[in-house]
Amino acid sequence: MSTVHIDRLLETVIKQGASDLHLTVGRQPVIRLDGRLRNLETKVLGPDDTTALMKSITPERGQQEIQEEGGTDFGFAFGDGGRFRVAVFRQKGNIALVLRLIPSKLLTFDEIGLPGICKALCRRPRGLFLVTGPTGSGKTTTLATMLDFINMNLDRHIVTIEDPIEYYHNHKKSLMNQREVGADVPSFAEALRRVLRQDPDVILVGELRDLETMESAIRAAETGHLVFSTVHTTGAQGTVNRIVDAFPTNQQEQIRVQLSTNLIAVLSQALLPRIPKGRVAAYEFMVVTPAISNLIRENKTYRVDSAIQTGKKYGMQLLDDHLWSLYLEGAVPMEEAIDKSRHPGEMQDKIEAHRRGLDVAQSEEDEDDKDDFEQIRS
Repeated sequence: MSTVHIDRLLETVIKQGASDLHLTVGRQPVIRLDGRLRNLETKVLGPDDTTALMKSITPERGQQEIQEEGGTDFGFAFGDGGRFRVAVFRQKGNIALVLRLIPSKLLTFDEIGLPGICKALCRRPRGLFLVTGPTGSGKTTTLATMLDFINMNLDRHIVTIEDPIEYYHNHKKSLMNQREVGADVPSFAEALRRVLRQDPDVILVGELRDLETMESAIRAAETGHLVFSTVHTTGAQGTVNRIVDAFPTNQQEQIRVQLSTNLIAVLSQALLPRIPKGRVAAYEFMVVTPAISNLIRENKTYRVDSAIQTGKKYGMQLLDDHLWSLYLEGAVPMEEAIDKSRHPGEMQDKIEAHRRGLDVAQSEEDEDDKDDFEQIRS
């Protein structure tokens, strides 16, 4: 199997608008389209095929890492079509690959449906802005949109620390430096240690995955920088708890105080298949008002949800409320709205009650029609 084949596969991904390409032994190449897996009509891959495909795109350094660690991650550009983020790993002694398409076109706030207040928050001189949600929920795209907004409209020095670099940004009104962990700098922690000497205004940390990175990101926000990052959590309340719980007990009090003064917003998102095709993002959005700041400081995060509900004028909303409105519009399937919600049981009851209400209304309407018909006949 030649490299021509990988080119053909990647062209298919781009042409069909798929998000991922899976290559593994014993199965045809598979793409993920609108969140669902589909086989491509080609031959079933053997061990030699996946090895040849891996060698055709993986840099020397990555091939060595597969030998030593059993896997590697990297990104590469595929012509003008887009960039791919690649995970190569061993399974049952064979090579498997997953390639995620990072579109080359940066989207606008309106195109991805971001709350309007995000623009105002992007103008803030300092603070921590977290985008959260499960893997594949579009966090990278949301962050790229916000950075592009800053890049186009404000003169800032933006430094990103990513593993690997996903969206490529050009210098616009801002100055843009992107550092790749593993290629430009050994680790997130090391990059964050050095970043404050680089005169940044805005810092993007790909992910808050360990204690050291969390501490450094909070410190950077405290010292007067606007810091963006991601956490794999659902919901604003869960995000605050996750960060606090990552610290040793004797530091948690202090971290709560730091978060209450430095956290400016948490945007939590889920990506759902849209009816009839495509995908749509559902958001939970919390802006840290003085009231919410107090709840974080006093360890009363269980009251955050009701504070979000009363904060609608700031553009705040709960994930389940957004899912519910998407379901009512007929934009997403019922099962998806239930699966992605934070309280699936409640969502299911609500949807069933709504449907029963529709059925009752429908049967009453039918009865009225029947009465009218009877009257006409008589």
